[in-house]
Amino acid sequence: MNAQNHDHDHQTVPSDPTLRVKALESLLTEKGYVDPAALDALIDRFETKVGPRNGAKVVARAWADPAFKQRLLADAPAAIAELGFAPFEHEQIVALENTPAVHNMVVCTLCSCYPWALLGLPPVWYKSTPYRSRAVIDPRGVLREFGLELDEQVEVRVWDSTAEVRYVVIPERPAGTDSLSEDELAELVTRDSMVGVAKAGGQA
Repeated sequence: MNAQNHDHDHQTVPSDPTLRVKALESLLTEKGYVDPAALDALIDRFETKVGPRNGAKVVARAWADPAFKQRLLADAPAAIAELGFAPFEHEQIVALENTPAVHNMVVCTLCSCYPWALLGLPPVWYKSTPYRSRAVIDPRGVLREFGLELDEQVEVRVWDSTAEVRYVVIPERPAGTDSLSEDELAELVTRDSMVGVAKAGGQA
C-alpha cells in the first residue's frame, strides 16, 4: 500500500469510538462475517438477561429472605446457584452487606475485573483511571461525585477486585418496602448500588 492510500484510509476512519464500532459492524455485516440478529441477541443478553437484572434478583431475595442472605454472605456462588444462575467456575464471588454503620464500594485498581454474570457489562466510569485510582485514596470524595453523601460515622470499606475474587454489594433495603414483592424489590436495585456508588431505590 503506498503512502497516499495509507493516508486516505486513516482519513476515512471515524474519530468517535461509537461511530468506529458502527462502521466496523456494518463492514463485517456486509461481508457476511457477522449476523446482526445474533449480535443484537448477544448484547441484549448481557444488558437485560445476564445482568444487572440477575444481580437485582439476588439482592431482592436477600432482602426478602434473611436465611438466604446469610447463605449469600457465607458462600455467594452456592446461594446464587439456588436461583438457577450458572455456577461461577473461574472466579470467586463475594457478597458484601451495606448497613447503617458500614458502606462497601468496589473497585478494580489494576484493570476492570467485574462480576459480569451478575451486573452485566461494566460501565465506562468503572474502567476509567480516575475511578480506579481515587476510589482507594478518597472514597468519600468519589461517592460525593456520584451524589452519595455519607454521614461521618459511617465506615467506608473499599474492596479491590481481582481476576480470582469479585464482589457484589447488597445495598441497604429502602425503608417502607415491607409490602413489596421480590419482583418489585428487584426494580429498586440498580447496577450502581451493587457496586456501592449509590443506594438502592433512590435513597439519599
